[in-house]
Amino acid sequence: MTVATFDPSAPAVTMTEAAIKHFEQKLKAAEKDGARKMIRLSTETSGCTGYAYVLDLADAPNEGDQVLTPSAEITLAVAPDAVSILRGTEIDLAIEGINRVVKFNNPNVVAECGCGESFSVS
Repeated sequence: MTVATFDPSAPAVTMTEAAIKHFEQKLKAAEKDGARKMIRLSTETSGCTGYAYVLDLADAPNEGDQVLTPSAEITLAVAPDAVSILRGTEIDLAIEGINRVVKFNNPNVVAECGCGESFSVS
């Protein structure tokens, strides 16, 4: 049996090197167009199993967001109501055939719908 301990200072969400490179490129392209300067991650009620991940570009964090810096070029704000659902999540960039797909490796997920649109937590 393993015992997990809760570390309140640990970031709710981390990114793999592949995801960091992907989002650094996205933010650089957005800056050139005068667009948003940071990434905001939240969840919304959706699909047949409960929640869906929502990634947006933003100018600034919303009140109460947990602000993280996965790299020197990336600021990631996590919505306060999503922190407990996302705690321990690793964002990755996977290559599936010719497509690049953002993946959320969330240890809190107990079920996902068949199409990958939504998930539920315990």
